[in-house]
Amino acid sequence: MEITERVARITEMEEAFDKAAVAILGFAQDLDDFEEVQDAITKLARYYGSEEWFDDRDADEAGQLPEGLSRGVLGEDLPYDVLVDYHDLAIRMLKAATRALEE
Repeated sequence: MEITERVARITEMEEAFDKAAVAILGFAQDLDDFEEVQDAITKLARYYGSEEWFDDRDADEAGQLPEGLSRGVLGEDLPYDVLVDYHDLAIRMLKAATRALEE
């Protein structure tokens, strides 16, 4: 084997190694963040569409809540989108984990 082929292969593998190492470390941090938010997601999922949620929405519509109060959670689309995105991300992680274990 020529030295230039060997150098090219080692260079290519070094680039793959560097890319993988950076991605794995970044994903590990992101996964830590994801795991930390799971309790909040569960709490949101139980609240969204519950009797309390409807009561809070009614109070908002009746003008009974303070002016400066953040109330994005009382909308229909934003909380729903977060919960759907969470579900979709969980499925993507399952597929990625399955692929990683199969390779």
